[in-house]
Amino acid sequence: MKHSNIAIFVPHNGCPHACTFCNQRKITGQSCQPTPQDVNNAVETARRTADTKHTEIAFFGGSFTAIDRTYMLSLLEAAAPYVWSGEFHGIRLSTRPDAVDEEILDILKRHGVTAIELGTQSMCDDVLYVNKRGHTVQDSIHAAQLIQKYGFSLGLQMMTGLYGSSDEKDIFTAEKIAELHPDTVRIYPTIVMQGTELADLYREGKYIPQTLENAVPLCAKLLRLFEEKNIRVIRLGLHDSESLKQNMLAGAYHPAFRELCESEMIFHHTLSLLAERGIFEGTVTFSVSPKSVSIFVGQKKANLEKLRNKNINAVVRQDSSLSRYEIKITVHCE
Repeated sequence: MKHSNIAIFVPHNGCPHACTFCNQRKITGQSCQPTPQDVNNAVETARRTADTKHTEIAFFGGSFTAIDRTYMLSLLEAAAPYVWSGEFHGIRLSTRPDAVDEEILDILKRHGVTAIELGTQSMCDDVLYVNKRGHTVQDSIHAAQLIQKYGFSLGLQMMTGLYGSSDEKDIFTAEKIAELHPDTVRIYPTIVMQGTELADLYREGKYIPQTLENAVPLCAKLLRLFEEKNIRVIRLGLHDSESLKQNMLAGAYHPAFRELCESEMIFHHTLSLLAERGIFEGTVTFSVSPKSVSIFVGQKKANLEKLRNKNINAVVRQDSSLSRYEIKITVHCE
């Protein structure tokens, strides 16, 4: 059964820092703070449309455990009864690594929170410092381990292409995140938003943002890294919104960014399988999961064209017994 979230955005509330890249209100298009009644309204709407047994009430967009304590409790107390009754799976929230301690985790546990996502962003202290994150790599490690100790599902979020970072540092970040054994990961290429320090650095020529052509191969490698370690990547790229498109200045954005990365990843996996079999030309049948046909073929059939350029004529077949990224190869005898 597919898991879902009721997303309630708490934009930039509680964050004590102004990170170079951050303008949550421009990204989400939301500037007002939700009330307990807003929580009730969202949950009541979901009751009529969602499979609530597999749904979490999710507080995203800010540093939830750093907001005013009374306000935080009011939101939790609005959501908790729906979890205590067994109607909803739990509560998910996102926060900063330096806004997690045992007192906070005790409160969250008592109010039905099941999953906590940390915005680690980078596992390189120099990158965190120049982007004014206000926390260290050790803060991320300590918070992650504490969350796991308390029995919460752990999610870690990382960004690629940050000011002061590089492909090598981003791969290093992914490897260090994987060592913490999170249940889920989100990967966000850096987008230059209006009203941020990063926008000023970009205009001054001090920051060169990732392009889509740069970000897709890198994020495909990161996706492969996490998949091989059985860590679910639950988001690749920022959620599509009109506010995001209207306020972004530069960066690796595409409404189907994940599909682009999956297509890149599966193409290189295909080349590896062909090389292992010593197949360098001819007609080859590739059997894939019905859910994976579009990513195997690629947008505008790009992967099929790239295979043709390598003298491989691809025939695609569906096989429901295969997993999402699994491929079976059959060579046609001439």
